[in-house]
Amino acid sequence: MFIRRNRNRSGSVSVQIISKKNRRYRVETVGNSKNPEEVERLAVEAKNRINYPLNQTSLFPNLSKTDAVIKNFLKNMANLQVHTIGPEIIFGALFDRIGFNVIKEKLFRHIVIARLAYPVSKLKTVDYLYRYRGIRLKVDKIYRFLDKLCDSYKETVERIAYDYTKQTLKNISIVFYDMTTLYFETDDEDDLRNIGFSKDGKFQNPQIMLGLLVGQHGYPIGYDIFEGNTFGKISQIKNINSLSGQESKMKAIKRKKQY
Repeated sequence: MFIRRNRNRSGSVSVQIISKKNRRYRVETVGNSKNPEEVERLAVEAKNRINYPLNQTSLFPNLSKTDAVIKNFLKNMANLQVHTIGPEIIFGALFDRIGFNVIKEKLFRHIVIARLAYPVSKLKTVDYLYRYRGIRLKVDKIYRFLDKLCDSYKETVERIAYDYTKQTLKNISIVFYDMTTLYFETDDEDDLRNIGFSKDGKFQNPQIMLGLLVGQHGYPIGYDIFEGNTFGKISQIKNINSLSGQESKMKAIKRKKQY
């Protein structure tokens, strides 16, 4: 058995359950609608019919009045009506405490919290926000916002992180610098993505270099990206020089990984 969504000439979508018995296919239409949310609700209902057939014996046949009310309430509830608030309560509070809420872009808050709670691709982030937060987005909007974030808010984000680190540590006298590589599943190079020494062992794929500066106990200070064929020492010098305008008399330590 499986669920099929069939688009009709009228523009509506029919949600159907397809089953096979005695070498014959049986089509059961659960319902149809032009409303995407209603289509999703019908798909959930179809899935429930497959998983819990109508003639299946209930595990709890004798329900109390309270249980019956709860069951009736949940029966009429669609997936999109249930929102996960845990990440917002925990990570949202940290987001505000650090000071990132001065950036009045709702999408910035959404993708930061989503990244902490469910670190996946941009496409799956769109799915996560829709399923668990009821937020409708297209993946192109996230990519366009990331361009805007880099062009308009990068310095603000770094300043907020630096100020919070300085406030927490009281004094920044030592910074730790580490660098990693991020590769792309493509053969084409450009001005940023180049083939270079890969820490992932993907020497045939173009990559970029990501440099991160942190203070004691791992508190973030700043970051930057470089061309994929940049020598590590050069990126370190560039990062330290960019930081020197914020804080003088620092001792930089290149973190060595122990294997």
